[in-house]
Amino acid sequence: MKKNVKLYFLFGIMLLALNAVLGMVTNDGYSNIAVKEGNVNGTPRGNTIQASVSGHTLSIVFTQNVGPVTVEVETATGTLVDSQSLSTPDSGQFYIAATGDYVFTVTLPNGDEYYGEFTVTD
Repeated sequence: MKKNVKLYFLFGIMLLALNAVLGMVTNDGYSNIAVKEGNVNGTPRGNTIQASVSGHTLSIVFTQNVGPVTVEVETATGTLVDSQSLSTPDSGQFYIAATGDYVFTVTLPNGDEYYGEFTVTD
C-alpha cells in the first residue's frame, strides 16, 4: 500500500512538472515569458504585464493603464538592442535580429522596474 502511495505521489509530481513546461509554450507558437520584479517600491504591478516571444518577435502587452512606460531590450551581456516608450494599456513589439539570450526591462513612471529573460532561436 505504501509503495502505491509513493508511486501515485511521484506520478503527480511528474504531471505537475510536465504541465509547467507545456504551459510555457502556447498552441500558436508563442512562448510566455515570466515577468519578475526588479526594483519595486510602489504597489506591485507585474501582473499587468504579459510578455511572449515567437521566433524573433518579442511582444509585451499591458492589461491595465499604468501610465507611460519605457521598455528596453538588452542582450544577456547588457548591450542595448532596442528601446521604446509606450502608452498603457497598449502593447509593443520588438524585432530581435540575432539569436541569443535577452532581457527586457519595463520602467514605470514611478521608477519601478520589471524584467523578463528570454531566448531567441531560429
